Amino acid sequence: MDHFALRHGVLHAEDVALPAIADAVGTPCYVYAQATLERHARVFAEGLAALPRTHIAYAVKANPNLAVLKVLAGQGYGADVVSGGEMARALAAGIAPAGIVFSGVGKTAAEMRAALAAGIGQFNLESEEEGAELAAIATGMGLRAPAALRVNPDVDAGTHGKIATGKAENKFGVPYPHAAAIYARLAMLPGLAMRGLAVHIGSQLASLAPLEAAFAKMGALMRALRAGGHGITHMDLGGGVGVPYKAGDIYPSPAAYGAMVARATRGWGAVLMFEPGRVIAGNAGVLLTRVIRVKPGVSAPFVVVDAAMNDLARPAMYEAWHDFAAVRPNGQRMTAHIVGPICESADTFATAREIDAVAAGDLAVFRTAGAYGATMASTYNSRGLVPEVMVHGGQWAVVAERITPATILAAEPLPGWLA
Repeated sequence: MDHFALRHGVLHAEDVALPAIADAVGTPCYVYAQATLERHARVFAEGLAALPRTHIAYAVKANPNLAVLKVLAGQGYGADVVSGGEMARALAAGIAPAGIVFSGVGKTAAEMRAALAAGIGQFNLESEEEGAELAAIATGMGLRAPAALRVNPDVDAGTHGKIATGKAENKFGVPYPHAAAIYARLAMLPGLAMRGLAVHIGSQLASLAPLEAAFAKMGALMRALRAGGHGITHMDLGGGVGVPYKAGDIYPSPAAYGAMVARATRGWGAVLMFEPGRVIAGNAGVLLTRVIRVKPGVSAPFVVVDAAMNDLARPAMYEAWHDFAAVRPNGQRMTAHIVGPICESADTFATAREIDAVAAGDLAVFRTAGAYGATMASTYNSRGLVPEVMVHGGQWAVVAERITPATILAAEPLPGWLA
């Protein structure tokens, strides 16, 4: 359930008609349904309810909008961050520092210092070198950094190659065969409080089997480390559960995921940590766009919309599918290519797809755009950054202002010799 539905022939977000938002804010713009965010957060947590001790840290990269984070903070979620900027957003949204997990392969010294000063709950170390640097910084600040070692289990997640993170050739984590020795050396450093292991094999997983295989390897590593005298109290199992982008797609439910985790981790006796992102935010948002014109084509017409690959990058980057639907469908259908205004052939949202019949001036949406949408936007072709809107029942508000090309241009001073 995503809280975007037709009422009297007009697509609504909760109780708000999308044309009202388009008239007030303009297009393109992102629209988020707060009720969907809250529902998905609850359903995911309920799927893990049978596990004895858990911590859920929302993957901020999926959608870092402050209002989104505030909603999830209200659901008791922590935050999984991969930059100092994401950490600052999580803290600004009211997420407790102890609930923040700092992941990512390229943490800078400045980011480590800031995270230590904030008192975050855990660093997920991606290499022995990173651990040594963090230990030295923490020691200099008179602190010990709570940390887990991220391990690359060399498990193929079966997802798109650009969002796979658990194969040996991926940049994430330390190689599984060397993990025990690396952990032992890190545990000896005075600035680190090593407390566990972390794993994340990829995003948009359609099957639980790769996750279960990775968890089995992590359980074996945990037991070996405990046998060597190390106290493993936390196991970060990452995220990655996929969401349906088109009709007929079937992905594991949070309940099925929770049942698999319970089976795979039986007897672990550790706090189990999770980093859901897309599964929380994906279906909570749409990209609202307007048709500029319909251009005749050789095999099918081109529906040219005012949204583009700089606004929603996933189709250009991953050949990803997003359902396209008219805001006021008239019951007729057409087959068309859906494209944006960017001067790139990659600026194509769909090819020869059967869609609601639309004409110049009509409003439409790209569905399931609440995750990896606005967060990946750019200003390519000197286009602005689109606004974001949050809907709550019959209320709505702009939660990210439109950043116009003029504003961007004003931030580019000329050097004195060119002025």
